[in-house]
Amino acid sequence: MRAYRCRVCDNPLYFENSVCVSCGTALGYSRSERAIVPVGEDGRYVDAAGLVWHVCRNLNLHGCTWLAATEGGQCFSCDLTRTRPSDADLVGLENYPAAERAKRHLIVELDTLGFPVTGKDPATGGDPVNGLAFDLLSSVAENVVIGHQDGVITIDLAESDDAYREQVKQKLAEPYRTMLGHFRHEVGHYFEWQLVRGPELIGRCRELFGDENADYQSAIERHYREGPPEGWESSYLSTYATMHPFEDFAETWAHYLHISDTVETASEYGLAAVAPVTAFSSFRDVVSGIWVPLSIALNMINRSMGKADLYPFVIPGPVLDKLDFVASLRP
Repeated sequence: MRAYRCRVCDNPLYFENSVCVSCGTALGYSRSERAIVPVGEDGRYVDAAGLVWHVCRNLNLHGCTWLAATEGGQCFSCDLTRTRPSDADLVGLENYPAAERAKRHLIVELDTLGFPVTGKDPATGGDPVNGLAFDLLSSVAENVVIGHQDGVITIDLAESDDAYREQVKQKLAEPYRTMLGHFRHEVGHYFEWQLVRGPELIGRCRELFGDENADYQSAIERHYREGPPEGWESSYLSTYATMHPFEDFAETWAHYLHISDTVETASEYGLAAVAPVTAFSSFRDVVSGIWVPLSIALNMINRSMGKADLYPFVIPGPVLDKLDFVASLRP
């Protein structure tokens, strides 16, 4: 994540700021400029091309600070949400802002890396063909399974609750579980569906991750019945990645985003003096030359505060090959 500053008073800003706490200027995030910009008292911002942008109508609903193309309309990120909790679902609405915040973070990262993000097609009634959409559902009202299907990512809003998420994390013996992590993992399924096409890419993907045609339901049942295979640590990032080639790809993709975003943030805040991740010819060099020493230092900083490791994972050689493949899909 980039470091932002107020264009009026040069005060440091956080990504979610809607007002500068120093000078009181109203703010909005311009996706086209990848910047936080000042908004007038009329809720408008005029960019360098003369286009007029407006505060997203969802600012007071879930804290969206992005700019919309039409007055009273919603921004690009909010347009991607196909389903949200009803106004009567008070628990769902309480958990809703954290999910939207993670989604906005995800879109900025994908924009930074150059991966195309297109939304739903209104002409088809809102069901995307190759576009991306999100169903942010409340498990208070129904059973919700986090997943991806044909461009629609489903997120359980209960995962926004720290206590609930920690319970699930302990139950599944996971070293890491966050709302942003869910978004990163599920969008990995989407981009495998979109980008791994043609015999050459499909062949290489199968070499690294396995045959995606393996029966998924059988793989789930086997995984929860038997657990991961012995010695999984030498070839996988997590036990969940061992379940099926689809899950191995999505886990690898999520870690590609974890690493890329954290390295960029560390560079923006002066913790590492490196070029953008996209400037490296090999993601292997990013991992071995930058990420490994940086993550060790960050883990030790966390331990100094009595906290768990920031990045509780080991990256074996075969996973470096997988990470390189995922990074190579960038347009």
